[in-house]
Amino acid sequence: MLDVIIAILAIVFVLGVAINIHEFGHFAVAKLFGMRVEAYSFFGLGPRLFGFKVGHTDYRISAIPLGAYVKLYGDEGAGALEGKDETTEVVPESELYELRPRWQKFFVMLGGPFMNIVLALAIPFVMAMSYGVPINPAPIVGSVEANGAAEKAGIKVGDRIINFNGNAAPSWDRVLDDALLNPEKPLPLTVDRDGQQLSLTISPTKITQSGQSAGFLDMDADIGSEPVVVGALDPELPAAADGVKAGDWILSVNDQTVKNVQSMRKMVADAKDQPIKLAIDRNGEKVVINTKAGQKDGEYRIGVAFDPTLLNRRETVGVAGAASFAVEQNLRILRLTGAALFQVGTGERSAKDTVSGPIGIGQVIVKTVFSSGFIGLVGLLMAISLSLGVMNLLPIPMLDGGQIMVLGIEKVLSWFGKTLSMVARERIQMTGFAIVLLLIVTVTFFDVSRLFTK
Repeated sequence: MLDVIIAILAIVFVLGVAINIHEFGHFAVAKLFGMRVEAYSFFGLGPRLFGFKVGHTDYRISAIPLGAYVKLYGDEGAGALEGKDETTEVVPESELYELRPRWQKFFVMLGGPFMNIVLALAIPFVMAMSYGVPINPAPIVGSVEANGAAEKAGIKVGDRIINFNGNAAPSWDRVLDDALLNPEKPLPLTVDRDGQQLSLTISPTKITQSGQSAGFLDMDADIGSEPVVVGALDPELPAAADGVKAGDWILSVNDQTVKNVQSMRKMVADAKDQPIKLAIDRNGEKVVINTKAGQKDGEYRIGVAFDPTLLNRRETVGVAGAASFAVEQNLRILRLTGAALFQVGTGERSAKDTVSGPIGIGQVIVKTVFSSGFIGLVGLLMAISLSLGVMNLLPIPMLDGGQIMVLGIEKVLSWFGKTLSMVARERIQMTGFAIVLLLIVTVTFFDVSRLFTK
């Protein structure tokens, strides 16, 4: 029961914040221009279920659980979808949305996507100012998994990637992103090995989870030196029984200094089933423990998990650095999303394996909260808010981009002394509603079908 409550709260938090910050953008700009707001539905479309009224605005919960909305007096184009409230009050013309200049309407429509993008930028900015930014390692290979994509491609530890999939001097994140979008697709790369440039080809390993496919390179970057501290122990493997404890700082394996988690894992794998001598710092006292690796999931392990909170992988930045990081993270999400949708358009990627609807998004939110806690939802909120802001700018009737498009059409018609009738505008709205409803049905079908796909 507790898990169900946590899951519901997580979904309400992420989607509630993302959608309401959008509607607040419309609300705030309308109020700024002195327009009268008839209704602000925090949850749902259509008829009012319950709420309260402050001034001229009815703050409500509505019947159809598909988002939220702001209803302005005089915005009759939205009335067909959102429902009209009966009122006999005479509203001053200066407060009517419909009689306002087009440039004011434009900014009202832009207010929602703008606030979503502001939120998407604010989250990584605040995180960077509070905790620093993660250090992006140089594109130097630190470890290679046995029989993985990197080993099959001929990549070796110490190789520096100087070109990947046509991108010169790529960052490690860019290398991972390109692989992510191209599972099992041969990708060209060039590495520098001891001053010699080698041209290779790698096919990222395809991994599918919840119907979503992604590519992985089966290698890690050289992350330099870091403390290797035991965070937890696997009771099924030898380390726990041989005396290793949580909090132990592992200094060496078989008299070889441990540089980082990667080197530790490699030393254990190289030892296979032979005896292993661990030198450990335990509360300032040096302890030597003899153990050996056992096999689990096809790998040699001693059974320790490392404490990620002690890894020094972030650096402190100022306002400019935090702002740069925020922009970079948002552009990275846009690039990945745009590239994936382009692949769908060209037939390289299945829409079913790429696009998620309400159910799919809910699944991701629930998985995130149970794997990373509520703090893990913050990054997901950034991505969803950014997507909501950008997608709403598409020129589809009923979306903000469609409303802006209609304003553009009205402007062009005004040059010829013509206007767009209310009937035409309502038809455009309903056409947009039909398009959006069709999209929702389609992506929901994808979500449901993935539930039955391993």
